[in-house]
Amino acid sequence: MSALVRKVRSFPSVSIPSCSGGRSVEVSLIAQLARGEGDRLYAAAMARQRGHARFVDALDEPSARLGGMDLASGDRSSLYSFGVGAKGHPYHRHAGHRVFTAISGSGGAQLRFSSASAAQIERDPRSFLQALHYVDIPPDSLFVVRFGGGTWHQFETARPSSPHPALFALSCHTDELGGALPESVRAKVLADEATIPSLTELLPEAATILLQGLDPASVPTTALALAAPADSLRGRLCAAVRSIQGRVYGPLGGWGTEGGFRSDRNGKGKVEALAAPPPDSLLLTQLPEGFDHEDTFQLLVGAGGRVARPASAWLEGLLEGFLASRPSGVSRLMALRNALVKPLGLRTSPLGCPVSPLLGGGGGRLFAGRFPVLDMAIDAADTRAQVVLGVDDKHLRFRSCVGVDLSGNGRVAFTLGTRVQCTNRFGRLYMAAIDPVHRGYIAPAMLRLAVDHALAGAVRARA
Repeated sequence: MSALVRKVRSFPSVSIPSCSGGRSVEVSLIAQLARGEGDRLYAAAMARQRGHARFVDALDEPSARLGGMDLASGDRSSLYSFGVGAKGHPYHRHAGHRVFTAISGSGGAQLRFSSASAAQIERDPRSFLQALHYVDIPPDSLFVVRFGGGTWHQFETARPSSPHPALFALSCHTDELGGALPESVRAKVLADEATIPSLTELLPEAATILLQGLDPASVPTTALALAAPADSLRGRLCAAVRSIQGRVYGPLGGWGTEGGFRSDRNGKGKVEALAAPPPDSLLLTQLPEGFDHEDTFQLLVGAGGRVARPASAWLEGLLEGFLASRPSGVSRLMALRNALVKPLGLRTSPLGCPVSPLLGGGGGRLFAGRFPVLDMAIDAADTRAQVVLGVDDKHLRFRSCVGVDLSGNGRVAFTLGTRVQCTNRFGRLYMAAIDPVHRGYIAPAMLRLAVDHALAGAVRARA
């Protein structure tokens, strides 16, 4: 059958009017990936989707809910991923609008739509066939689709008996509570139990039976393409090559696919060395008779990376972080240090020296009912909290001040400061040897990981 071919200046698109007064179906072809990438991406994405906590495999459309509604903020949208394999899936519809972005498999995809209403189908099942319109998507292609609630649709591979998957998509349900939802389904949505299958209504049997005798050539079809018209010699050759390469690359996509990685920065900056302790730091009251070493390190967390809580709660999380999140490099250095000084009868600890008193023996008071400290202070508004740690050893005396300050324009300032008083020549030699490593690595690394722990704990507490 001949087709009218038109060249367009932008994204090849089609808008299919509704025969029942609803929103038009809109499909736009955006780009084409490298040959065989559609099958490879489908295999990799489906492997990761299967590992999702909200994964559901039903109605030949494996899916996962990636993001739910936030009714407290007035947001009723949800985000899903789904895939359609080589066998396609049955005709169905949803009550609400749908917008999705997808990548077709290396054999291409055929999108089938019918805008016939349930009432029209009930009066005459043939109205479903009369409203059918197909859209052909080329292989390995990125495309977007939008249609209104109540639109019947089915997605298949472009050619019958093709071994390639049809597509993998990310779908936005613009209003999860939209449309004429049955009360039982609405209750599931409000209970945060919505899934794509639970929001799906299958085509009535009377219309499904008529599909068995349907001649696909009789259905109006729009073929979108980028490099060349779909029915041209170049278009057919390109499709054939992509099909072959998809069979090679597709199986490789799922091999070694075991989730991914996540890194959180938490809105914090770099650990910085301050020229002097903060003016109200308890460190300034320590070792008044004199000291040989002093430093203070600070890490600022911006307003976007913090959770609203008092300074004392932040400090409790920070102290817990020093114990629970120890830099592996610092632990190795402490093991080496312990092996060297133990024969000399000096104090040993697996924890970095500035906060080692947290393991016990470092004070007669308890902060938050569990952390041994020499001194502590919390201001009346609980915007500034700090503790002093420290011990006296044979070769030196040290005091550390760990503090949290919420008074800086919505930011949280975490600080770790240390003063050391050497009591003999060995103490001075010891400090001269470790000072560069302490300033350049040990103290900043310990503070950084402890802050990470405190931030993560605050997020968990809020949830």
